[in-house]
Amino acid sequence: MTVEEMKTRLQSELPELLKQDRGFRQWLEQLIRQTALTPESFDARFERILQQFAADRAEWRSEWQEWRQEQDRKREENDRKWEENTRQWQEHRQEWREWIAKFDAKAEEDRLKWEEQKRKWDENNEKWREQNRKWDEDNEKWHEQNRKWDEQNRKNNELLEEIKKSRSRQEQGIGALGARWGIASEHSFRAALKGILETSFGVEVLNINEFDDQGMVFGAPDQVEIDIIIKNGTLILCELKSSMSRSDMYIFDRKVRFYEQRHQRQVQRKIVVSPMVPPAVRDLAEHLNIEVFGYAEDVATS
Repeated sequence: MTVEEMKTRLQSELPELLKQDRGFRQWLEQLIRQTALTPESFDARFERILQQFAADRAEWRSEWQEWRQEQDRKREENDRKWEENTRQWQEHRQEWREWIAKFDAKAEEDRLKWEEQKRKWDENNEKWREQNRKWDEDNEKWHEQNRKWDEQNRKNNELLEEIKKSRSRQEQGIGALGARWGIASEHSFRAALKGILETSFGVEVLNINEFDDQGMVFGAPDQVEIDIIIKNGTLILCELKSSMSRSDMYIFDRKVRFYEQRHQRQVQRKIVVSPMVPPAVRDLAEHLNIEVFGYAEDVATS
């Protein structure tokens, strides 16, 4: 899933979540006030917010499952005539246990990556304890609801269908976030490329920032960041990004022309290092005579 698709998904689901969860809304407002986002750091900070969002959702599901199990036990004690409905609920609950077991296995693998989030989880735990207290108060009302079980049974069936749909959406969202966790940051790309080339191949790797007063690259005057590799007089310009779109590829091509015009030097090679370059964007790169590599190590062997 690309960054743009992820943003679209948040735009459709985040407003409803903010309406339903006041605590999450306050947390997000505080985070926005404390964090001054810049264009250069947006992707990295956006990624951390997504990770926190996934962690909070996982914690909510765990607490919610415990509450549902307690309701099942009380329904069995209070009203035996709903034995058939209870049996169906037990079957569905077993499916949830199996799904949670798979999720827990994945969570264990990612435990080291989530240690930074533990402090925020502890803050949320306090909110969950308060919520549990309210749930305990609601549980007392179940003893007075025997005469309403016919209507409640219909609502439970509707709730089961909604849970199935919600589980499907959550599994898709978690899968997309897991894929995003595997993408190295642009800073890591740059550090890896610099270390590999300078240490093993004896070349010079530079990262420069120059001001484009004519707006040749972005259409308006702005700072332009360029990565340069020099070996035996050969001039190579690089672009290192976690993902490349068509517009990113065109911008890199304009960076090359901007550098050539500003310094009156011919660039011998144009290289893009990115683990996410769609096939259509690779075709564009070939048309622009730009070499594309998925990892920093590939550049050294080319």
